[in-house]
Amino acid sequence: MKLGENRIAASGLPLICRVDNASDLGMGTAELRMGDAVRTLVQSMSGFQKEALVASTRSGRTWRMVSDEGKYLNGHDAAPPPLSFLTVGMIASYMNEIIALAKLEGVEIRKLRLILDNYYSMVGSMQKRTMVAGALPVEMEVEIDCDLEGRALTQFLMNAVHASPLNGLMRGEHDSLFTLARNGVEIAPNKAHKLDRPMLPDPKDAASRANLDAPDMVLLQPLGLTPKEEVAGGTHAVGSSLSDHQDRRLKISAIAVLRDDGIKEIRQQLYSPHGTEWLFLSEEAPSDGGQGRAPDANSYISAGIGLCFMTQFGRQIPTLKVDLPDYQIIQDTHFSLGGASGGTRKAGEAMPVETHVYLNTEASDEVAQDMLDLSEQTCFLHAFCRTDLKTKLKITRLA
Repeated sequence: MKLGENRIAASGLPLICRVDNASDLGMGTAELRMGDAVRTLVQSMSGFQKEALVASTRSGRTWRMVSDEGKYLNGHDAAPPPLSFLTVGMIASYMNEIIALAKLEGVEIRKLRLILDNYYSMVGSMQKRTMVAGALPVEMEVEIDCDLEGRALTQFLMNAVHASPLNGLMRGEHDSLFTLARNGVEIAPNKAHKLDRPMLPDPKDAASRANLDAPDMVLLQPLGLTPKEEVAGGTHAVGSSLSDHQDRRLKISAIAVLRDDGIKEIRQQLYSPHGTEWLFLSEEAPSDGGQGRAPDANSYISAGIGLCFMTQFGRQIPTLKVDLPDYQIIQDTHFSLGGASGGTRKAGEAMPVETHVYLNTEASDEVAQDMLDLSEQTCFLHAFCRTDLKTKLKITRLA
């Protein structure tokens, strides 16, 4: 049985819209500590449906994105799952740096196509509090026709990958930081690492007051089911991701090309658990050399982390029968400029993710703390941040 109402479909809104009045919503903006800072407000809509308002301090732009889950979580499949957004942001960021580095070094790229595979794991029991998410090494194939060959081409592409701001979250181990409020009163986290900064004011109904501007083009649309592929340890069954004990492997993929108009066209595929294929568009803002007609890479990455974390709270409602009628977060992510796109010539850097959690529940403080701990340890993308990861490259020369 599907969980909750399909409010995404009922709204009739595009899956990605611009927000015109972000400064009036009370969510504020993230402090610019590095090259870019992104504040993401995520609010539960119904079941596993969520909406995110994603505001970049550097660009001054705010986007609304919505997310859902497919049959594997008894969702309505009305929008992409959270992991899709990080995969899309990652491949967009890599393409940004490859193109920018080519310009810096005078390398002519005649053809370019990226194919990215993200892998995650989930092992343990939710009831026993042993369920833990994991993130596995990333694989990317670069199909390219350019002036470079052999070791020179390999080194060029490795330098571009390291230049991505996302590199800062992948290399090394970054424990995410949290504040927690129950029914408007701040309480200390238990196991989750505490953020040593004041808790931000509860945004309450900020998302519902956003003035939305439909873009001139469709920025996100479904393409039908992803072709089936056997994934070792993968799952496809209805409701499989809600089972108490899990030992499974996830595979989320994307294919990116650069259109003639400068917009990146990204086909995102969900192999395990099996789900819908989605078409995303991405472009950097004018502050980073684009026109800002679609969300930038950092905004997609930040949305993915916040949406995935919120899904873990939603998972506890049907599996642990917790009382949680209303919950939302404000998340800040901090990235350096790209080593090539920002002209720093350095590897990309990032600070630990900072998240303020607002729970409304009749349950006790101890249960609220347990909800946070479980959500952090079962979140694939907080696992991504706390795991030292590398991107494995495969290079295919095109004629």
